[in-house]
Amino acid sequence: MALPTYLEIVNEVLTRLREPTVDTVTENTLSTLVGKWVNDVKRQVNDAYDWDALNTYVDVTTVANQYTGYSMTGAGLRFRVNDVINTSRYWPMYGIDKPSLDRLLFMTPTPVHNPPVNFNLGGVDSNGDMQVSFWPIPNSTDQIRFSLVVPEEAFTNDNDTTKMPKEPIVLGAYARALVERGEDGGLSSSEAQAIYKQVLSDYIATEAARSPESDVWDAA
Repeated sequence: MALPTYLEIVNEVLTRLREPTVDTVTENTLSTLVGKWVNDVKRQVNDAYDWDALNTYVDVTTVANQYTGYSMTGAGLRFRVNDVINTSRYWPMYGIDKPSLDRLLFMTPTPVHNPPVNFNLGGVDSNGDMQVSFWPIPNSTDQIRFSLVVPEEAFTNDNDTTKMPKEPIVLGAYARALVERGEDGGLSSSEAQAIYKQVLSDYIATEAARSPESDVWDAA
């Protein structure tokens, strides 16, 4: 089954609004506005649950004597961390807060240099990706693998696709459209919003049944 495109989702919302479909999302003022709502709701759906489809890995390779300034390329800022493993040493990595890291680094004349066991997320590079620091200060080239849930970027082009279920995105954008234009003899905006939340909850429940360990979500 092909992944739904930005244009397909916008046209489904327009159809529910009893408006003509378009050949490109920016064809007219209404379709452009619907495109904005679609992106808003897609972001909300992305953030509502740790979807299996969003699981990915980001690898960071340490450099001897460099503890900071590593970028998590492609992760952005909205990711959630599942696990972190030093795959060169076959051991788990554990998060450490910034004050604790600073004390370890700057309250001793000779900071420890060893393969890292701790990581601290902080700072953003010029590409908008999160940066990470390690402790102890690496003394070798190790590969650190971050298992992440990385939300999708916003739709930009007509043919951009999403791995998220299409139905809640369509229904959520439709509910927002009804708030904007007012009631028109069809569903009320509150009814449409309730349907959107129920459909999103149903999709989450279905996925949670496959992965019962991932049971924290928010369909607000």
